[in-house]
Amino acid sequence: MITTYVVAGLTTLTTAAALAPGAGAAGRVTSAAELPGIVYTAHRGGALEAPENSMSALRASYRSGRAHVLDFDTRMLRDGTLVVIHDATLDRTTNKSGRVSDLTAAQWKKVRVEPDPSLKARFRPEPAPTVAQVLKEFGGKAVLTMEAKDPASIPRIAAELERRGLTGSVFVNTNSPAVARKVHQLGLLSQLWRSKKQMRHDHPKRWRGFVDVFDVDHRARGEDLRKFDKAGVGRVWAHTVNTVAARDRAAQHGCDGFETDAPGLLSRTPMA
Repeated sequence: MITTYVVAGLTTLTTAAALAPGAGAAGRVTSAAELPGIVYTAHRGGALEAPENSMSALRASYRSGRAHVLDFDTRMLRDGTLVVIHDATLDRTTNKSGRVSDLTAAQWKKVRVEPDPSLKARFRPEPAPTVAQVLKEFGGKAVLTMEAKDPASIPRIAAELERRGLTGSVFVNTNSPAVARKVHQLGLLSQLWRSKKQMRHDHPKRWRGFVDVFDVDHRARGEDLRKFDKAGVGRVWAHTVNTVAARDRAAQHGCDGFETDAPGLLSRTPMA
């Protein structure tokens, strides 16, 4: 999904004493059925607070209890190995360059996540994770969202989740309604994200039979947010929400979940 980073105001707002509804013991939610009415998702692990899509980020968000759901992106290597990274290339977030899909599992072991210099805390480069490593550490301990960047990876994802008994605790996210339908047909929890531009022309009621979570752009028009809220799907989560004002606006238009790069900001700041 498309993310706009907004850093201003983080340090002043994270000190708020009151927890937002549903925060606190968020890390203890272990299945989708247990999620509270208001849900916070650590987008890419919480990319304004730790290196995106890294084990450090996922661990920090899990241990802090600031998010009910841990989110990460997935891509598939040349040999079919599922790995955790957002971009199709390695250049922006790692010590390597080139296309992710050109690598093998052996080559992936040499890839290191490079911390963004803008992060307030200091981090060292660390091995880029595989999906198997994330599922081994967090599967059954937290609700997860994995965005499948490669549609061809869906069967492998389904097999991995079924083998680990995680079909009720991991959402598989995509921008494609056709892929979301496939996810549902394979017995998985489907999450469908849409951009502000797409939402203007979408008819979300057409998809309610195979979507478990609508993942909407918080920057969309109010009428488009409300359209998704009234489409008949149980949950509507907004992305990527990095300010309190954006969260509160999305909530006013029916969103009951917030995907954020700054879980420490939103989960500790009360709703307006």
